[in-house]
Amino acid sequence: MKQQFLALSAFLLCICAIKIQAQQTPAFHIGVKGGANFTKTSTESSSLEGKYGFGYQAGVMTRMDIGRLYVQGEALLNKRKTSYDTKDGSSAKLTWNAIDIPVVVGYKIVTADDFNLRVFAGGVYSYAFNNQISTSQAFMEGFKSFDKSNIGITGGLGVDYKNFTIDLRYENGLSNISKEFKSKPHSFSLGIGYFLF
Repeated sequence: MKQQFLALSAFLLCICAIKIQAQQTPAFHIGVKGGANFTKTSTESSSLEGKYGFGYQAGVMTRMDIGRLYVQGEALLNKRKTSYDTKDGSSAKLTWNAIDIPVVVGYKIVTADDFNLRVFAGGVYSYAFNNQISTSQAFMEGFKSFDKSNIGITGGLGVDYKNFTIDLRYENGLSNISKEFKSKPHSFSLGIGYFLF
């Protein structure tokens, strides 16, 4: 129910943004994007402490400019890594691949001929696969039922210079990737893109 509400809210926000700037001529852009992510997973277990791990991402993006407002969608392949420390001194590493589809609505707070400074927020759907954990059998059992689908929220700052774009964003998972450990992913990412047109 929460996931359906978030999807509906994002859709309505996009419609409102388009209506507000309806008199502006939309401009549509397509580009490529790559970058790095820093991911950790929170947990409600008092015996586990999540730590950030370094990963990477690559994919494609589209943007529709409507005056100062814009709507941007992406399809990104992410390699995510995180680790856990336990109270007994042992550690575990968790890695997984994910297809992320973020859709954000943004506003250009500074605009010039070749330069934009932007803020944005929206939702993201993530589908995980190829999860691997290097640790004890207890951890492996906890992540055995790794939840493939995850819904999250995202937001951040961006800069455009000519056809180049840079985004710094934070993503917060709303659903658990492991129901056993109540683990939700959180990540920071730095993405660099280039609009082909």
